[in-house]
Amino acid sequence: MVQCPDGHMSTATDYCDVCGTALAGDRAAVTVVAATAVAPEPARCPSCEAPISGRFCEECGHDSALPAPPQPVGDTMVMAVPDWTGENPVTAAPETVACPEPVAEPEAPATQQVWIATVSADQDFYQRMLTRKGPDAERVEFPGYYPERRIALYGNDFLIGKHSVSQGLLPEIDLGIAPVDIGVSRTHARLHVDETGLTITDLGSTNGTSLNGSDDLIPARIPIPLQPGDRIHVGGWTTITIGLVES
Repeated sequence: MVQCPDGHMSTATDYCDVCGTALAGDRAAVTVVAATAVAPEPARCPSCEAPISGRFCEECGHDSALPAPPQPVGDTMVMAVPDWTGENPVTAAPETVACPEPVAEPEAPATQQVWIATVSADQDFYQRMLTRKGPDAERVEFPGYYPERRIALYGNDFLIGKHSVSQGLLPEIDLGIAPVDIGVSRTHARLHVDETGLTITDLGSTNGTSLNGSDDLIPARIPIPLQPGDRIHVGGWTTITIGLVES
């Protein structure tokens, strides 16, 4: 570029682009101005530092529009938010995001103790009944197979007996399931659970109720306290073992 006598910058060297003054006649008056403009620094890829001219890096394929990963600063997370105004991203002021408070773990539910009644055929009890000649000793036969049953006692009162549709009896501990112990009465005994524990009450059954291998019958209609591991003998061969488990 040259400068005309009037001070205008002109790309043409014969006449000024601005005022039209002839430039060739007086070279001394024309000042040649060298172009000294500095080329701008090219943008760099934030991932691999390669020069980029657009949104995507040609070297690694990084997308400059994506936000930079958050950087921890004390108790906060600083996240860079890109602001696109054209081809090249412009870094905006970082957005400060507070770290979330830790969530407390829920407390485990308290365990609950549950009484369990295990019903089984007891060969020893059957022999004792025959020895003392119980009321149904001549009719009672020990079963060849009797699967053990476990009954959870959820609630307060549990009838021990045999079901009867005509009488409307549906005992919680039903001993009327085959093979049937004929020495068990329809309403033989009752278990009761309260805050003090578990009790057994004989309801005036024909063959009575005994505990823990004893031949002595418990008195009728009087609650007797029970402990885990106690055995209740009813009928001719049925034993109900009491247990306590946590659930």
